Amino acid sequence: MGVTKTEMFTNQQNEIARFAKVFGHPARVSILQYLFKIDSCVCGDLVTEIGLAQPTISQHLKELKYLGLIKGNVEGTSVCYCINKENWTAMKEMMLQFLNQDISKTEECC
Repeated sequence: MGVTKTEMFTNQQNEIARFAKVFGHPARVSILQYLFKIDSCVCGDLVTEIGLAQPTISQHLKELKYLGLIKGNVEGTSVCYCINKENWTAMKEMMLQFLNQDISKTEECC
């Protein structure tokens, strides 16, 4: 397998690719949807709600937290997670700018 040459691309291109990758797994999409639905922090409900094993959920939470889309607070022996609203808004603006690009040609080119 080839090495990804991320240094060849802009920071924005790399960031868009990282966001696209995180949305590329249905478990992470499901976790985000659940966090938006409850609109508060969740500690242990994710395993029951999503239906995956605790280590699997933890790995997906780690990916979402790494990108800053969620944040976690330690409460006793558990970590409670919620949407990082500031980072979510920034990600959304970047993705919308990318996705709202329009094709300028009126005729088919291929």
